Amino acid sequence: MDRIDLRSDTVTRPTERMRDAARDAAVGDDVYGEDPAVNELERRAAEAVGKDAALYVPSGTMGNQIAVRVHTERGDEVILDRESHVYRWELGGPAQLSGVQPRPVDAGERCVPTPEQVREAHVPESLHRPGTGLLALENTHNYRGGVAVPPDRIAAAAEAARDLDVPVHLDGARLFNAAVALDVPASELAAPVDSVMFCLSKGLGAPVGSVLAGPEDFVAEARRVRKLFGGGMRQAGIVAAPGLEALDSVDRLAEDHDNAARLAEALDGIEGVRAPEPDTNIVVVDTAERGLTAEELVDACEERGVRAGAFDEHTTRFCTHRGVSRSDVEEASERIRAVLSE
Repeated sequence: MDRIDLRSDTVTRPTERMRDAARDAAVGDDVYGEDPAVNELERRAAEAVGKDAALYVPSGTMGNQIAVRVHTERGDEVILDRESHVYRWELGGPAQLSGVQPRPVDAGERCVPTPEQVREAHVPESLHRPGTGLLALENTHNYRGGVAVPPDRIAAAAEAARDLDVPVHLDGARLFNAAVALDVPASELAAPVDSVMFCLSKGLGAPVGSVLAGPEDFVAEARRVRKLFGGGMRQAGIVAAPGLEALDSVDRLAEDHDNAARLAEALDGIEGVRAPEPDTNIVVVDTAERGLTAEELVDACEERGVRAGAFDEHTTRFCTHRGVSRSDVEEASERIRAVLSE
């Protein structure tokens, strides 16, 4: 039985064009700023998100944590959604790497804090309190189901932070999924924030890397912190060149969104199962009404050749991507329905 891997869009394999680009890349020492492929990737990436400069980093988590470190001082508080990737899935990085403490708020289905929540969570610096050093947002919102957050919500939260003299970072790991879903340029989604990170290695399909972008002085300091965090790379053009190919594949993300919608539609009609129509490429399946845990569903799907990920006690994630065809999604739907009919 062929396995259909819907655990994450991080399981994508590089295309032949990406492999060719890696083989033929002109390279140099990136720590010295001498790698042509990295330099071109950073230039194009900054242009794509409407920022002055950009920095190629090994992973999205490193990009987010570099941003936290550059924007804050030790002891600061960071306002973020309680289900955000920076808070939930990055091993307490803000505390461990930057010495800052999170102040989580519940953004709910909105996915980013309201201006009122930003103002309420804000802590002025005083003799007794450290002060708020950063507002961290996320788009698309991974844990809440790949929600594509509209530009006005990002702008409203960012404006509230700016009024309080607090910088804003956007975890845009799947920013281009949001842009395609909302039919707006990625630069429009990133315009209200001070810095933005996006991944090349998820839906865009590159084998390695993410990009952190912002003003030139921010990126200059981020480059130093990247070195501190162990992210200084040498002949990195071999992995950066496929990223250039990835930037040319943004439009095809719509195929992943369509496949995700078809999968959700096939599963949502099953008794005791909720699979809301997704905005992008993440299908969240809730089996609480059936008393079926996510781990049980994941294990049963694995036995039938479909790989998924447990998100919560009764919440399972299925993620479409470049490596999953329309026929794969139809076959996966049948296999998952068979599991749920047992």
